[in-house]
Amino acid sequence: MNNKELHNPEEDQHIFESDWLFCPICGNKLPNVQNLKFCIKCGVNLKYIKENKKLPSTTTLNPYKTTSQYPLIQRSLEVFQPPKITDEQLTDPKKHKLWSSLTSIGLPLGAFLFMNFILGGFFALLTFASFDLNTIFELTSNPYFTSLISLFELIFILFPILYIRKYLQNPTIKNRFILLGFTSRGFDRKKLLKEILIGLSLAFVGVLMVALISLFTEEIIEYLFSIEIIQDIPTGFLPMDISSLIVLSLIMILIIGTSEEILFRGFMQKGLERSLGSKMGILLTAFLFSMIHVIGILFIDLNSPLVILISFLLSFFPYFSISILLGLIYHWRKENLIAVVITHGVYDTLTIVLAFFLYGIF
Repeated sequence: MNNKELHNPEEDQHIFESDWLFCPICGNKLPNVQNLKFCIKCGVNLKYIKENKKLPSTTTLNPYKTTSQYPLIQRSLEVFQPPKITDEQLTDPKKHKLWSSLTSIGLPLGAFLFMNFILGGFFALLTFASFDLNTIFELTSNPYFTSLISLFELIFILFPILYIRKYLQNPTIKNRFILLGFTSRGFDRKKLLKEILIGLSLAFVGVLMVALISLFTEEIIEYLFSIEIIQDIPTGFLPMDISSLIVLSLIMILIIGTSEEILFRGFMQKGLERSLGSKMGILLTAFLFSMIHVIGILFIDLNSPLVILISFLLSFFPYFSISILLGLIYHWRKENLIAVVITHGVYDTLTIVLAFFLYGIF
């Protein structure tokens, strides 16, 4: 047999077709077809390997198979995207799987920090413009100015409204409020009146409850620390006339109660109840809600830890009790915020009105 016979093209073709029954790379069985150059599974160039005794330097696309890693990655990402909630499911009491516990806590805390950052910048500009701290103090003691800066709490609505868009199949602003529970959808006049009456009545219950808890807390602290607590009402921050009282009352109902309940009950508690259960969701939301409202007390007198501790305890338990009540109402009313917002807003208004008349500030 001479060299010419060894390199007969027809014999080479026969050897190429019959030598390998399985792909040397992935082990897949090769079909018995003529001129098969690529593995139909992994796409490796079989002819190149046979001729060069090594793997190709770059991966060659399999002409027999049109799939690639990119669409596979896309499909795998779609599996982990949050399920889209349809319009019909928005008011369904069935528990949808929503945002995680970390998001439920992190987003409200982020909104709180952002609001304080904006307020800090606002006051820094006022200080820079006036160069007079007495003027700043007088301005912040004005009830109309207090009403104005309360508008910054609308940030509490903005954060969850922007975030929950990805959970909705039809992410209109109306549907976002519905998902957060701030809606009258599904309520006729009779049901809506019922929610309003529940909110009004429980606001008075909340005032009485907080008053009793405040008195009980004072008694316990006086007994434990052997001190006498004298409450000092900062009259500079109370309404000076009927008109300012009305303005502050409207702000409490329309802005404060609404924005805080959308953020803490509509977003935080809703998410925590999904992931941690109802009891833990209500308790943890109430704790964080209370801490956000009393955290400033920790800086009132850094030279007296005892004063800080007593002031903190006197404020924390009343806030915690009213927050527990609001959380229970939200859970009881099947995650609808109508009664909760009214309870919160009217409760805040009653505390101002009672202080206004009890201390005779006209």
